[in-house]
Amino acid sequence: MNLMQAFKMAFKSIASKKMRSFLTMLGIIIGVASVVIMVSVVQGQNKKQMEYLEAMGDNKIQVYASRWYGSSGDISELLYEYCLGMQDLVVGVTPQIEVWQEITIKYGAKTFNTQNWDDWEKRVSLKLGSDQFGVCNNYTLGGGRELSFLDVDKTNRVCVLGGGAKKLLFDFVDPVGETIFINSQPFLVVGWYEPTGVEGMSDMDNVVLLPYTFNRTLNNNQDISQYVVKAKSAAATTMAIAKLKAFLGGFITNGENGNYDVYSNNDWSNQMQEQSLMQSLVLGAIAGISLLVGGIGIMNIMLVTVTERTREIGIRKAIGAERRSIIVQFLIEAAVICGIGGLIGIGLGCMGSLIAGKFLLQGMILWPSSVITIGAFTFSVALGVVFGLYPAIKASSLQPVEALRAE
Repeated sequence: MNLMQAFKMAFKSIASKKMRSFLTMLGIIIGVASVVIMVSVVQGQNKKQMEYLEAMGDNKIQVYASRWYGSSGDISELLYEYCLGMQDLVVGVTPQIEVWQEITIKYGAKTFNTQNWDDWEKRVSLKLGSDQFGVCNNYTLGGGRELSFLDVDKTNRVCVLGGGAKKLLFDFVDPVGETIFINSQPFLVVGWYEPTGVEGMSDMDNVVLLPYTFNRTLNNNQDISQYVVKAKSAAATTMAIAKLKAFLGGFITNGENGNYDVYSNNDWSNQMQEQSLMQSLVLGAIAGISLLVGGIGIMNIMLVTVTERTREIGIRKAIGAERRSIIVQFLIEAAVICGIGGLIGIGLGCMGSLIAGKFLLQGMILWPSSVITIGAFTFSVALGVVFGLYPAIKASSLQPVEALRAE
């Protein structure tokens, strides 16, 4: 018997007992669909998180530094001067301040409030930074200019709008040269940033940036303790972090006269990838249990098939069929059942992934990767071969005389 005949017999056997074949495939279908959906959801979550981190900026170093009252020296100035001396590693440094006081931002008939927590999409946040705020936070200038050193030094009433704030206040009109009112005080718009494009992260775009020297009047002169340092590369990030820790540790002793911490977004990215891999493995293992249960069902039904076709096996062996051909026939039948179940499971998994993306990941189009689908199909076929091996060997071991006596 050649392979083509073996496949024809396998499909004929499956078609003759449709309901039994479907119930046998059910474990494989559920297992494969579960694997595809769960791994796709984990990958989708990871992709969304990575998009958020990329929008925030690669090689971005977060610095927290604060000293208790009575300590001398302005950390902002010390940090700025130190980073100027690391121009081979660093491209920018800025304080990262968000004004949490209730602030109203108005242009014409449009008014927005920084405390509008009920409608997140229309909440505008007021941020204070230096002339290097844009480059440190990975913003792309869409028009006008960035804040300048003089704007910060002279506390000029100027601002730069994020892409979301520009749309909320001005729709599609170029805002450069226009005046907005922040707590009834006029501020000239000197530039605006392109939208970051991160879906569901409007807080990154709905920003109005002012010189950080307005911390005195708009933020009750609170201590500046958070900074962002932008490094030139991943290697430069590692070196800059080591130098910054040594620098801050030179005049801040954690817990005694202050606190400091230095870390990178690159660390978060690596941790997220590791967590995603672990989640994929754990969820894949859980879904794999149903595949194993399906495999046991395959073995069971193949043993039943051997019993039903004992006489047929005896006739084939009596006319000279080799053990190898009988083993191949039953293995192919088991593999075909699992293969069909795998294909149906992949189809259901794709539909389930699209539904999960819509409801769990804010409308994200979630489509399983080719690696997942090919891997799931290959594993389901391999499962059929493994669990079909014992029934196939049992069928090939039947003695022709005993098999022919079977009714």
